[in-house]
Amino acid sequence: MEAEFVPILFKTVFALVPPLVAIIMALITKEVYSSLFFGIVTGGILYSLQASAPYVQPVGALKAVFDGGIVECLTDPDKVGVLVFLVFLGIIVALMNKAGGSAAFGKWATDHVHSRVGSQLATIGLGALIFIDDYFNCLTVGSVMRPVTDRQKISRAKLAYLIDATAAPICIIAPVSSWAAAVSDYAPEGTNGILLFIRTIPFNYYALLTVLMMVLMAVFKLEFGPMARHEINAKNGDLFTVKPPVVSEEENIEKKGKVVDLVLPVIALIIFCVIGMIYTGGFFGGEHNMDFINAFANSSAPVGLTYGAFFGILFILVLYLIRGVLSFKNCMSCIEEGFKAMVSPIIILTLAWTLNTMTEKLGAKYFVEELVMKHEGAITNILPAIIFLIACGLSFATGTSWGTFGILIPITLNVFSLTDADPNKATLAVICVSACMAGAVCGDHCSPISDTTIMSSAGAQCNHIAHVSTQLPYALTCAAVSFVTYLIAGFVKNAAISLSIGIILMVGTIFVLKKVLPTPDSASLQKDSQKPAKG
Repeated sequence: MEAEFVPILFKTVFALVPPLVAIIMALITKEVYSSLFFGIVTGGILYSLQASAPYVQPVGALKAVFDGGIVECLTDPDKVGVLVFLVFLGIIVALMNKAGGSAAFGKWATDHVHSRVGSQLATIGLGALIFIDDYFNCLTVGSVMRPVTDRQKISRAKLAYLIDATAAPICIIAPVSSWAAAVSDYAPEGTNGILLFIRTIPFNYYALLTVLMMVLMAVFKLEFGPMARHEINAKNGDLFTVKPPVVSEEENIEKKGKVVDLVLPVIALIIFCVIGMIYTGGFFGGEHNMDFINAFANSSAPVGLTYGAFFGILFILVLYLIRGVLSFKNCMSCIEEGFKAMVSPIIILTLAWTLNTMTEKLGAKYFVEELVMKHEGAITNILPAIIFLIACGLSFATGTSWGTFGILIPITLNVFSLTDADPNKATLAVICVSACMAGAVCGDHCSPISDTTIMSSAGAQCNHIAHVSTQLPYALTCAAVSFVTYLIAGFVKNAAISLSIGIILMVGTIFVLKKVLPTPDSASLQKDSQKPAKG
């Protein structure tokens, strides 16, 4: 029997070089795909090194990158299940947009929402409703709510922020979502990924506090930073302040679409996904007949969500054909459109998985585990806050939350065990995983190369740099409150107490900002907003 190959750099500091290369390349190139690929190639070269000449093995490096990397990831059934689910989601989005359901909902909302506060809350509410996937969210909310917010003279920058801040934060706390499927796939063998995801929800401070911050700012009519000028200009008739290079024309959609053509498919998709997940968990009999909770906890997220999305597509096809809003030919054309829309996330996820594989083969998790264990007593309680900052930086550099999950979650779970006999350590493991997820979303929000940030700009038809610059102060404010909350959580290790403190801190922050900053209606800000914009 051939002995398992162990690289000479296994479990050394060099195991951290591949993700470090990816981060540096992202900072230099401002591009995700090449950065992740350079990190993978670096990992392949380090993996193939040997102690005697010739030291570098080109063929071995090539095999590590493709055979043991990309191909190995794409032959994993769970990983392929996530990719198929993404394609199905793209098809569903394309069907709903072409049928006119999104546009019909937007018209309905325009007729029923009559205030700026109401328009913002409606945008947040729709974003919260579409929690299946952040791409699904961005592709739908922008086209639906643009006419509503335009009528109430809400700036495109504010609309882009509302879209962006309800996309990833909502998906990262929704158990039935593509994000849940991706995160659960990083759980260690023998651990139920969905159950781990659910346990992280009350500790996901950035996501929860972002939603709270949006609602509070809408209700109290608070704007600060560059966003304040955009909102004043919008009230004076200029929705853009800085116009995007091209304002695309409205998509040619079917006029027969009704609100029901958006609402029913979303409800059906959620129901089918839940049924699919509990089916894979043994709820409907089989070898292990489980109750609902245990079936959900023991489900296979990639497979269950794929089942749900498939039957969701069948439901939508039948609904649209019976109602006559789309022809069969138009329905079939959405298959290609939906696949094209999901090419980018598929590439990012595949490269992120492969980079994670490279770091695993080099023993990065064992190196980090030993390093942290040496200083465990000194940094244990502040580890969640540290991980949150690391995740923010990594996600900002690469522009991808999912890539950040792939790098940090496996390492984190090798520092602390979810099944540790010490309940404090087991809870700390959950908090640290949640800090990975929260930091990844935060960095993704701040990053100008993030797919979600770019798609939010496109969905709102807002200048991309204007969106990034106006959103950054809001994201950093919430990040600061989240960081303090993670510091507290590391010591108290109680979800209810730490989250309550985080909510109090966020509410207090909003009230202080309301007191010390001029509102969009103040005379001083009105005067300042008349100054010409730069760029």
